[in-house]
Amino acid sequence: MELFDYGMSRERGYLSQYEIDEITLPEHFAPIVKAAANLSALLTSGRVRHFLDALPDPDIGEWALNAPEEQVRTAMVHYSFLVQGYVWGEPTPPAHLPANLARPMCALADRLGQAPLLPYSAYVLDNWYRLDKSGPVTLDNIAMYQNFLGGVDENWFVLVHVAIEAEAGVLLDNAARLVTVAKDGDEAEATSLLKQMDEAWERIYAHFARMPEQCDPYAYFHRVRPYIHGWANNPALDGGGLIYEGIERYEGKPQAFRGQTGSQSSIVPAMDALFQVGHSDDPLKSFLDELHHYRPVEHRRFIEELAAQSTLRDFVSASDNAELKAAFNACVEQSARFRTRHLEYAASYINKQAGSIAGNDPDVGTGGTPFMKYLKKHRDENRAQVVA
Repeated sequence: MELFDYGMSRERGYLSQYEIDEITLPEHFAPIVKAAANLSALLTSGRVRHFLDALPDPDIGEWALNAPEEQVRTAMVHYSFLVQGYVWGEPTPPAHLPANLARPMCALADRLGQAPLLPYSAYVLDNWYRLDKSGPVTLDNIAMYQNFLGGVDENWFVLVHVAIEAEAGVLLDNAARLVTVAKDGDEAEATSLLKQMDEAWERIYAHFARMPEQCDPYAYFHRVRPYIHGWANNPALDGGGLIYEGIERYEGKPQAFRGQTGSQSSIVPAMDALFQVGHSDDPLKSFLDELHHYRPVEHRRFIEELAAQSTLRDFVSASDNAELKAAFNACVEQSARFRTRHLEYAASYINKQAGSIAGNDPDVGTGGTPFMKYLKKHRDENRAQVVA
């Protein structure tokens, strides 16, 4: 396995290998790009739908089929923010998404093999750029490109995720290498690669620990989170979803798509695939299995092929090499530790908050599931699957 074959790299992991500020969309997107750049002002006006209803439908069906992928993904960033702003930007969500947003949104999503609303890939993976192009992808050198309201809390929330994803490139590259190394029976190389992964996890954890520095839990819950919900299991939409006007295949029926969530990140699923960590059936497992189809197609393929090809657990279990086993178990524990930190943030940033914002339930994740109970269970299952 080679990361290049999946549009990934050791330096950037799942992040876009281009930077969004260097991508120019065709002229017919000009009104869309302008509205997206002005989204904070439109939302602050209290009548964002008035302005978005007036946008033209650029009829991009043919363009979306054949355009360069980086342009399609950039258009997806802008349109998915506009769609979320349209639905959640006023006190009461609408029952319908107008055709001038629904048609281009679905055309872009169809090309990318994703659902027609904001995905993690458009929120994080494709929505950043370096301030100094000669510098690294680090928290002191990256910026968020497309915002909802904007401000330091929203920026920092996304940028911490970007920094984590960049650091995770080492995990993914070493995971791909370990598929071959395990089959070759090279214990020394496997141990070395696993130790590198353990060190990368420490760097990831250091980024994650910085979330509270510039993202306040109250500000997150009331100014960031309201815009990233989906339409599934959301009482503000009567649990029935959203009607996409002008999309014949939906036959005028509400569509219940899952909201953007960090659970759409492909880091931990790739580690579960490599280390062959399984989870028993529960509502969160079903939810995560469903979320797999919200990821970019190539990231899905990487996880699936890693799971199908990895023999690492059997290789380590059959070995008498204590150093190898310790390195393997350290990485399994790091995944559990990451889940623990996720759980802690879910509690402080979501579960302990309270508010009356439509659809922003502190007991339900942005993907539409009661998360606290099952996050703990998955963390404990992860931790239990070390090798003796």
